[in-house]
Amino acid sequence: MFRLTLGLLLAITTTFAMNAATPQTESLVLGGGCFWCTEAAYELLPGVTDVVSGYAGGHVANPTYEQICDKQTGHAEVIRITYDPAVVSLEKLLDYFWHVHNPTQVGGQGNDHGPQYRSIIMYTSPAQQAAAEASRASAAKTLRDPITTEIVPLEKFWPAEAYHQDYFRRNPNAGYCAYVIAPKVKKLEQQIAAEKK
Repeated sequence: MFRLTLGLLLAITTTFAMNAATPQTESLVLGGGCFWCTEAAYELLPGVTDVVSGYAGGHVANPTYEQICDKQTGHAEVIRITYDPAVVSLEKLLDYFWHVHNPTQVGGQGNDHGPQYRSIIMYTSPAQQAAAEASRASAAKTLRDPITTEIVPLEKFWPAEAYHQDYFRRNPNAGYCAYVIAPKVKKLEQQIAAEKK
């Protein structure tokens, strides 16, 4: 009996120690046009541990890219950002959002047109909702045109097909990547470097 109790105590202690050493992460779901662009942009930020491209905000379960492109499912192309709040704050992630796309464009982003490319923040808690609304209000003071970004609750996030994940990193010389994403990434890298000085 004593050995069993001591063994159980050691197992609990070891599990607690492992959990205490594991950093706690949180997640945020955002859409700012093509998810290849926003994924590449957020992977630059220190404190971001993972970015997954996907779909959210629609009425069809487990949608495909082709269904999204047909504009019949109601989904937006979004990214789920997993981050360490001890390194990067929710407020910083939201502030960055206003710089990685044009939140004033209606009906798409850049040359990408359609509701799947709309600007959107999807919250999972009242704290995220309040932070998103405060961030949008602050950004609105610096922009000439009205912000069109939706702030809505996240109901379900569907990961996109495997070939969409890390698309820019795996295909830097593809036309869209070279001419649209690469210049944006370079500009954001310079911005992040300047903030570190």
